[in-house]
Amino acid sequence: MTTVEFSIPDELARAAQQAGLLSSERIAALLRQQLKATHIEAMFAAMDRMAAVDEPRVMSPEEVAEELAVLRAHRRSGLAD
Repeated sequence: MTTVEFSIPDELARAAQQAGLLSSERIAALLRQQLKATHIEAMFAAMDRMAAVDEPRVMSPEEVAEELAVLRAHRRSGLAD
């Protein structure tokens, strides 16, 4: 177990105490909720970044076959790296 000490305004401390929010169990539950919310926010931010990335257009099977033929011809010619 870790002991954590922090300072908050007296009025906030009184209100939190009256609401039963200052017990170790309640503080731990509040921290878990906040961590979960933070992870969810991070996931949505990552999804937003992914959605903003321009994806290349989808190639037709014929275009893929043509690109493969060009690559194979290039390799057969001895020009491959």
